[in-house]
Amino acid sequence: MAKQIRAQCHADIGSDHGKLLVALLHAGRIQSAIAIENKLYPFENSRRALIGLNGEARYADGLHGLDVGEAESLSICGMGGASMVGILKAIPQRVPHQVVLQPNCDEELVRRWGFDNGFHLVDEQIAWSHRPYVVLTYRSASGLDPAYAKQDRDAAFMFGPINLARRDQPFIERLIEERKYLLTLNRLSDTTHHRLRLIELVLAKQT
Repeated sequence: MAKQIRAQCHADIGSDHGKLLVALLHAGRIQSAIAIENKLYPFENSRRALIGLNGEARYADGLHGLDVGEAESLSICGMGGASMVGILKAIPQRVPHQVVLQPNCDEELVRRWGFDNGFHLVDEQIAWSHRPYVVLTYRSASGLDPAYAKQDRDAAFMFGPINLARRDQPFIERLIEERKYLLTLNRLSDTTHHRLRLIELVLAKQT
């Protein structure tokens, strides 16, 4: 996550303990930091973590804690995709030029947000932990996002256009394992059946 961020001022929504902002400040990747939290205990954690550093914690709900043009970049980590999209859509004029997002689930909703709202996907990484987490880096731009130009649109929203173009081995192996699991199920919902169809579409291009 930290490798994707470099800015004069960076804001982090849902900052929790403020560790990301502290790391960015110590590494010199940002010059000032704004931690935004809508829960009192994490807000106090962030406030204490930023004491003595060029940063501040704000007790606010999402983008209500950030003025237009105040930060050049923004991060949101560890939430579901639907919650992230809700925050980003609430006050769109306050969303900075660069956005780095790490959804815990429903990343396709985040990709659709970027595609529909003038943010191009410039980097996409998978962080391998006890489960894979995707880190999406966006920059505001006009026109159709070129990352999607040569990809099946549904598959690209589901699995990521850069992941599909890169097709590295861990990503493909993850899809193979998921396909095996889904084929063992006796009954699939319409949503799961659609996902299986897209996995098979992607894997078919390997042969």
